[in-house]
Amino acid sequence: MQEINNMKVAIIGGGAAGFFAAIHVKENYPQSEVTIFEKTTKILSKVKISGGGRCNVTNGTTSIKELALAYPRGGKKLKKAFTIFSTQHTIEWFEQRGVPLIIQEDNCVFPKSQKSQSIIDCFLEEVNRLGIYIKLQKGVKAIKQVDKVLELEFLDEETLLFDKVIVATGGTPKRKNLEWLEKQNHKIEEPVPSLFTFNMPKESITELMGIVVEETLASIQGTKLKSKGPLLITHWGMSGPAILKLSAFGARILSEKAYIFNVQVNWINIINNEIVLQELKEIVTTHPNKFLSSIKPFQLSTRLWLYLLEKIDLPANRKWKEIGKKGLNKLINILTNDLYSVNGKTTFKEEFVTCGGISLESIDFNTMQSKKVENLYFAGEILDIDGITGGYNFQAAWTTGFIAAKLN
Repeated sequence: MQEINNMKVAIIGGGAAGFFAAIHVKENYPQSEVTIFEKTTKILSKVKISGGGRCNVTNGTTSIKELALAYPRGGKKLKKAFTIFSTQHTIEWFEQRGVPLIIQEDNCVFPKSQKSQSIIDCFLEEVNRLGIYIKLQKGVKAIKQVDKVLELEFLDEETLLFDKVIVATGGTPKRKNLEWLEKQNHKIEEPVPSLFTFNMPKESITELMGIVVEETLASIQGTKLKSKGPLLITHWGMSGPAILKLSAFGARILSEKAYIFNVQVNWINIINNEIVLQELKEIVTTHPNKFLSSIKPFQLSTRLWLYLLEKIDLPANRKWKEIGKKGLNKLINILTNDLYSVNGKTTFKEEFVTCGGISLESIDFNTMQSKKVENLYFAGEILDIDGITGGYNFQAAWTTGFIAAKLN
């Protein structure tokens, strides 16, 4: 045990997973020397800007089955991992260290302070308390096994030896950033963007920017991809949870389409057209002499309702009793099957999430140890794991970091 305790451990990457892993390594092995190596000048940069600067640290769901469904990639493997370190463990961990959290109605969990700095300060206090070293501008370009230890070669040509190494460099949009690990026979899943918004340069709906429709059903034409939830109209196209979820589950398919496709929007999230027809007929019966503009079905916003009427050439000053069967069919179609052409995506550079990375086939998920290189471990988004919005990506970072830190 003494020999294990005195080991030198390198954590590559100064982000969420790297810090969480480093803290737990030092707690598990107090006599070990733990160093975080970060290739840039900044640490925890994604933590700082995530959630609009509030940091959505985890999700409030306690159901592991439900939790696993939020991961387009890695969900099955994470199921067992979440029994070891769950969302509840995350909440307890931060609160025990003086960071009270709040669970919102949508199950997103934020610091009570509503500031990501609370999370960063917590990590820095723990690192200082435990005596963990941080080295900035120290990128790794190669790793190799030398007897039972690992030799890291840094970008500044320095080489150092370590007993154990945890790689937590985060997601990367470029495959070349994974080549140093591919050289050690790790299988790489091609990185493509996940969690992006849809650009609609030819669609006039962008004039309604700022409108949020709470209950929508969005789908990609010609695929089985579907997603429910709030949809935000932006000055470049569409965003919001429904769109972001669609982009995450469709990351590979949409990449293959070069981000040129059609999105179908059901503005009212009602699939049964008979229900829609009944609602519209009731308006005709109850308000026959009212103008279309003055009675908005399904609590749609005025601006969106007027836009949809114009799109199907129904005059806003026409009376409800005058629209006839053809008009009703047009309304049903636009409300439940509106179509928009997408040409391109917008990824928020700092907050990008990647589909792809180190294949889970190359990892022993019980320990997060590489199957190819002894004493080498992985944690966080460098793995081919990604979740939808709602604190899921951070939870995967905490869970994999916690397990990797056992150094089993």
